[in-house]
Amino acid sequence: QVHLVESGGGLVQAGGSLRLSCAAPGRTIRLYNMGWFRQAPGKEREFVAAMGWNGENTSYADSVKGRFTIARDNDKNTVDLQMNTLKPEDTADYYCATTRGLNIMPLIHPHEYDYWGQGTRVTVSS
Repeated sequence: QVHLVESGGGLVQAGGSLRLSCAAPGRTIRLYNMGWFRQAPGKEREFVAAMGWNGENTSYADSVKGRFTIARDNDKNTVDLQMNTLKPEDTADYYCATTRGLNIMPLIHPHEYDYWGQGTRVTVSS
């Protein structure tokens, strides 16, 4: 079993920034696919950003492209999501996820992931 822990959520005004972090104690994150998803109240979980296992291939939802960046911090063994120019519609619970296997391409569907964190809440006020 893999345990993922998200942190960095909070309340921010529109136009502001937040940096989310996903840690996996006991697992070397840089060896596996990683993804960020979010779920707003009353909505389904949706893809935000993902990274292939080698860290060279990334993918973003159209709604966050140009504003969000997924990146690994190998020293800290985390995968971070830098969120800039936040909008009220970015308000959601954000989840990181990882896989058992390896895929050089980023995975964008929730069912492709095996392990999930508990989520961290992001609230963007207008």
